[in-house]
Amino acid sequence: MNFFERQQSVRKVSVRLVWLFTLAVVGIVAVVDLAAYLAFGLAEAPTDTVVTTLAVVSGVTAALIGLTSWIRTVMLRHGGGARVARSLGGVAVPEDTTDPNLRRLRNVVEEIAIASGAPVPDLYVLPHEPGINAFAAGWSPANAAVAVTGGALERLNRAELQGVIAHEFSHVVNGDMRLNIRLMGVLAGIVGLAVVGRILLAGGRGGGRRDSGAGALVIVALAALAAGYIGVVAGRLIKAAVSRQREYLADASAVQYTRQTEGLAGALKKIGGLPTGSQLRSGKTEDVSHMLFGEGRKFVSLFATHPPLVERIRVLDPTFDPDELRRLRDQWSAHPPSGLREDAALGLTPAATPPPPPPRQAATFPAHPDRVVANVGNPAASSYPHAGALLARIPEDLLDRAHRTDAVVPLTYGLLLSADEQVRHRQYQTLAARFGQPLADAAWREAGSLAGLDPELRLPLTELALPALRHRPAQEIETVLQGITALAAADGRSSLFEYSLSTLLHRELYEAAHRTPPWGRRHTSPRRAHGAIATLLSVLADVGNSEPDAAEAAYRAGLTRMLPAADLPYRPPTEGHLALDAAWPTLDGLPARAKERLVEAIVAVIGHDGTLTIEESELLRTVCAMLHCPLPPLAGARPAGAAPDAAPD
Repeated sequence: MNFFERQQSVRKVSVRLVWLFTLAVVGIVAVVDLAAYLAFGLAEAPTDTVVTTLAVVSGVTAALIGLTSWIRTVMLRHGGGARVARSLGGVAVPEDTTDPNLRRLRNVVEEIAIASGAPVPDLYVLPHEPGINAFAAGWSPANAAVAVTGGALERLNRAELQGVIAHEFSHVVNGDMRLNIRLMGVLAGIVGLAVVGRILLAGGRGGGRRDSGAGALVIVALAALAAGYIGVVAGRLIKAAVSRQREYLADASAVQYTRQTEGLAGALKKIGGLPTGSQLRSGKTEDVSHMLFGEGRKFVSLFATHPPLVERIRVLDPTFDPDELRRLRDQWSAHPPSGLREDAALGLTPAATPPPPPPRQAATFPAHPDRVVANVGNPAASSYPHAGALLARIPEDLLDRAHRTDAVVPLTYGLLLSADEQVRHRQYQTLAARFGQPLADAAWREAGSLAGLDPELRLPLTELALPALRHRPAQEIETVLQGITALAAADGRSSLFEYSLSTLLHRELYEAAHRTPPWGRRHTSPRRAHGAIATLLSVLADVGNSEPDAAEAAYRAGLTRMLPAADLPYRPPTEGHLALDAAWPTLDGLPARAKERLVEAIVAVIGHDGTLTIEESELLRTVCAMLHCPLPPLAGARPAGAAPDAAPD
């Protein structure tokens, strides 16, 4: 199952969630209607009175459930993953942390983010939770948060932590997080009647015996309580029905991310071999049980949100003997494992990364378009070590500034300053006029410090800077968005990659702040997207080929992949890549299967000449990210380039 098939799977699960929710609501309304029928003595009432009364009761009950679900979903959506993490006692990982466990966590998360092509999420730790657990939460990858327990940091070695984090990233990439947020909202609605019942019951008891309506109110209150607890049972059944299969898929994706089973299997064995297991102490564990790495609390098998632990281990290690868990319990009862000690025995440090590969000056196109599409949201065997190597090659001082909220804005603007001298001067003047000369000078200096940076590292460095940008106050984020837009529009002569990078940054930050892309969420059929598709393929063909005939041939190769029956002429837009501004909303609204063909078409255009330069590789990744199709890094050429060394007068 590739990324696009998993996207369709999530949509099918969402439809099933709607049906399960509807069935639960119907059952709850029926219970409340029966109570109202008995409480108000409707057995002897006229038919029209019975119908009117039950219609009002049904409407109020359904409205209460729906309104509660909607309010809860909106609150969770606006708070992002950080809100969920903080609700369980999560503490943000400091940007300048020196704690070896936290440094190791940050390094692992950043490696997997780059390897998967997904944005780097916010990081949280649940310091008072000794169990081994983790979760990813958020409305979209742009505002995602990954939280791990203190027990996971203390007990897991690096390979095991990688397996757990990779499992959570699969939920981020595959769209499970939004499903989980919706599930939390749905469950809040169908269990909310229990709260209403308790309030009504208190009111009924306070009415006194002389209050003729008190008895009826008590009956309604008890019915609401009963309906609420029916909702609890229904909610647990819904969570179990939705979550279990997603956990198997996340385990499989984690193995694909890290290309080894020992780490994930080892983490699961430590859950089974330690007395704290994966249990959480928080009183809100029930709310998030369906999004955890392991069972957060003990449920009977009917309500379990995760497959049995032994079954999960056996899928990863078919030779596993369940008796091994008993031996591990005996072994660890006296000497609990320490992840850092195990890393030290293997010669690893908290910031350890694979050694960088030797630089390459040229690269042939890595694969057929079908093979590249298979890597979308599904890193290849080389993606994870390659991501670690990319991180190792980024200078420490740049990494430090990318992590710091007080230094990240000038660094980001420096990344966006054009290599073209005239465009760069125009951008500098724009920054100085809008935001003051000190910021413009700082961005210019950052551009100078980036002069020797391998172009292959510019997109990863941008991705690493996103969390620090997201952590700035909302008003400052809006200012940064304005600056990015101004830099992209300066003179209109920046390269397509520079344009795409600035557009991607703008989209990521906007989506993190507003929970939706700048153009909103749209649904477009391929037939209605012909113009946008032709614009994208024409721009890519024009940029990648200097000869008109070669450009048209590349365009035709892509068009044949996407729209084999369409006869759309090759017409490079007169405004160049700026024409893509009008195309992104339509292209992003395509269904999953159409996006799959579109990515194939993009690859066919870029790789039509049989080679892949580093600029084309990063452009391919950036365009895919604009379409919410995360593509892992691809190897490419290393072009020469110059950058400014002093601010202009």
